[in-house]
Amino acid sequence: MFSRRYAVALAVDALGSGLLRPFLLLYGLTVLHLPAASAGLALTAGLLAGLAGIPVLGRWIDAGGRRAPMAATMLVRAAGIAVLLLGHGMPGYLAAALLLGAGNQALPAAQAALVTALVDGPADRALATARTIRNAGLGVGALAAAVAVDSLRTLAALNGIGYLLAGALILSLPRPQVSRARTAEAGGGGIGPLVCANLPYALCFGVLEVALPAILVTRMDASPAWSAALFAGNTVLVVAVQVLLVVRLRRLPRRSVLAAAGVVLAVSYLGFWAAVPAGPAAVALVAVAYTLGEILYAGSGTALVAAAAPPHALGRALARWQLSTGIGNAAAPAVLTTLLSIGPGLLWGALAATTLAAAGAVRRWAPAV
Repeated sequence: MFSRRYAVALAVDALGSGLLRPFLLLYGLTVLHLPAASAGLALTAGLLAGLAGIPVLGRWIDAGGRRAPMAATMLVRAAGIAVLLLGHGMPGYLAAALLLGAGNQALPAAQAALVTALVDGPADRALATARTIRNAGLGVGALAAAVAVDSLRTLAALNGIGYLLAGALILSLPRPQVSRARTAEAGGGGIGPLVCANLPYALCFGVLEVALPAILVTRMDASPAWSAALFAGNTVLVVAVQVLLVVRLRRLPRRSVLAAAGVVLAVSYLGFWAAVPAGPAAVALVAVAYTLGEILYAGSGTALVAAAAPPHALGRALARWQLSTGIGNAAAPAVLTTLLSIGPGLLWGALAATTLAAAGAVRRWAPAV
């Protein structure tokens, strides 16, 4: 397991992110008085632009970088917060969005590379623990921010301070011995098919943040509080069972767990389709199955890539994985809302079909590790 200092750094970083990240669009609307469309476009541009730096990050990791890339994701986001506080109007907001987008997109690959260097042997449990700490910190930060949402500039400042503290903690870690940090595990197959199959999987995050809130409010006339409750329940369940589930399933091949995640997610999509006429409570019940699928996906995907990649190409492998995840996340709002506008049947049917196909591809072609 990684050190307590690294766990504190993750917690501080996540807590800071939770303070402002859910309200970043609101900051542009209420503090900078930007049009909603312009603010949303700036945030999307930041996420898309952030993908361009992922290949560079991969090469940096393969050149031996571990602490520095992780710290850089925090310091770049701290710079984004500073620009947000000091900037004015759309130019300042766009510049901040570009910096924040770059840091957020680079974080998963940088974190996975550092975690695999900090532990001996398979990193599945350590990666799951890192994600649990991050989810918990984001949730606590968001709850704290909800109480003080009228003070967005203060939240932004605290956010930036959190990034700086986390970056300093990361840089204070002992330098990992990268050459002995891990060895490639046995198993044939490349990660190319795995990266392609990841695109449908990655849409799952948009289901909770985009599709379900839209359906609850526009199709079911439900209170927005239901969306918040689903998000909170998802976070609590992930924090409560993620590490335990990953450890229990460690005896199975990672590709089998990832394929099973696709099946569970596909079934949950069909469950959402059937649950909508029954009301928000039925949707919340199906969301439990969806969350289990998400846990299986998050707990096996990155670990599979880390185990299958040759040590000298770990950074590039993680970069390709994060690139496909980032593309899926960036495309999710447009794809899901377009499908929903045509009809819920097309939305849930397309998600289920593509995710099942991806699960089949994983089971057939992913590395056997």
